[in-house]
Amino acid sequence: MHFSEILKPIVEVGILATGIYYALKFIRGTRGAAVVTGFFTVLIVVAFLATVFKLQVLTWILSWFVGFFAIAVLILFQPEIRRMLAELGTNRFTVSAHQQRENIETIIQCAKNLSDDRMGALIAIEQEAKVLETCSAPGVLIDCVASPEMLQTIFFKDNALHDGGVIIKGDRIMRASCVFPLSQRQDLGNSMGTRHRAGLGLSEETDAVVIIVSEEKGFISYAYKGQLVTKVSEEDLRGFLTMIFVPKILPINKKLWFRGLLAKLGLRSNSAEEAVPQPSRKKKEKRS
Repeated sequence: MHFSEILKPIVEVGILATGIYYALKFIRGTRGAAVVTGFFTVLIVVAFLATVFKLQVLTWILSWFVGFFAIAVLILFQPEIRRMLAELGTNRFTVSAHQQRENIETIIQCAKNLSDDRMGALIAIEQEAKVLETCSAPGVLIDCVASPEMLQTIFFKDNALHDGGVIIKGDRIMRASCVFPLSQRQDLGNSMGTRHRAGLGLSEETDAVVIIVSEEKGFISYAYKGQLVTKVSEEDLRGFLTMIFVPKILPINKKLWFRGLLAKLGLRSNSAEEAVPQPSRKKKEKRS
C-alpha cells in the first residue's frame, strides 16, 4: 500500500471534521439554528429508512433535495453570511492603537456613568458593515466628537433622543435615536428588554459591537457576532473592546532580528562576542 493511499482518508476525515466543526460553530446561537437542527434530524431519519428498506424513489428525491437545501441555507443564514463576508475586508490597523484605546476609554467611562445613574443606553460601534442600512429608522444626524458627557446628554431620560440607539464610528458620534433590528431568537426569555433584543439583533446582521446599559438594574452588557454577554464588569468590558479594536502589533527589535539571522547563518559566535561588552584594562588594573 502506497503512502498516498494511507494519507488520503486521513486528509478527507480531517477536512470533513474541520468543516463540520466550523459549520456548527457558525450556526450556534443564530436564528436558524433550531430550524437546521430539526431539518437534519428529519433528513437523517428519512435517509436511514430509505437505505434500510431500499426505497428508490425516496432516495432519488433526497439526492435532488441537496441542491434545494443549499438555497435554503443561504436564505436562513443571510444575515450571518453577509456579516461574515463583510469581515473579510476588515482592516483594524488603519487607526493607531493609542487612538483606539482613547475611544475605548470614552465608551467605558460613559457606560459606567450611565450604569451608576440607572440610565438606559444602546451604543453601536460601527466597523466595516454599515449599521444605518439595517436600521428601520435612521434617527438624527449628530456627527460630533464622542465624549462621555455628550453620550450621557443623549441618553438623559428627558432628552427626545434617549429611546433609540447611537452609532459611533471611530471617535465620532454619527447618529442618535436610531431603531435597530430586533432579534427573533426565542431563547432570550422575558428578562431581556427591547434594548437587549435590538443590540443582539444588530450584532446578528452586522459586525458592529453593541454596548447595552439596563435602565432598571444598571447592568452593562455587550453583543457581538450574534452573542450576548450580560452583567459584565468595567474590566471585562475593557478587555473585550481591547481584544476587538486594538491592533496586536508587536514592535520589532532590529538588533535582535539581525542577531537571529546571523545565528541561523552560523555566525552566532561573532555576534555574541560583539553583544557582550568586555571589561576594560583600566578596570582590571584597579582591581589588582
